[in-house]
Amino acid sequence: MKRERALQVVLVLVGLFYSLCGYILFDDLWHLRWLSGHSDVMPMFLSLNTALGVCLLVAAKQPAKHRLMIAYGAWSSLAHGITMTIMSAQAVAHGMHRKDSPQDIVIMGVIGVTLLALLPAKQPSPAGAPISEPRVAER
Repeated sequence: MKRERALQVVLVLVGLFYSLCGYILFDDLWHLRWLSGHSDVMPMFLSLNTALGVCLLVAAKQPAKHRLMIAYGAWSSLAHGITMTIMSAQAVAHGMHRKDSPQDIVIMGVIGVTLLALLPAKQPSPAGAPISEPRVAER
């Protein structure tokens, strides 16, 4: 029970963190920062994170029913952190510096590992239960 409660707290915190991207996205779009900076990637990335944040907030209510969404949040955070690490290493190798800080990489890694560590166990299917046909609503 403590593990599920911890997961719920983490999901709310991470969900709010990612949902905050919606504010940054709105601000970028409203003030045309993406256009003046010639960076159309950032608004798209922010929109994905905003949607992920909302989904993680929904998953916080019943984490066991939203295992796949939580796993997606974990793996996408790890993938983002790994991508930033590779890009930063390549930039340093070419004598350049990226705007991302090392703390950003650590934050993404911590989010991913924490969500994976608290991921609810897979619910076993009833042994020998036959696969039923889809139910169609009667008219």
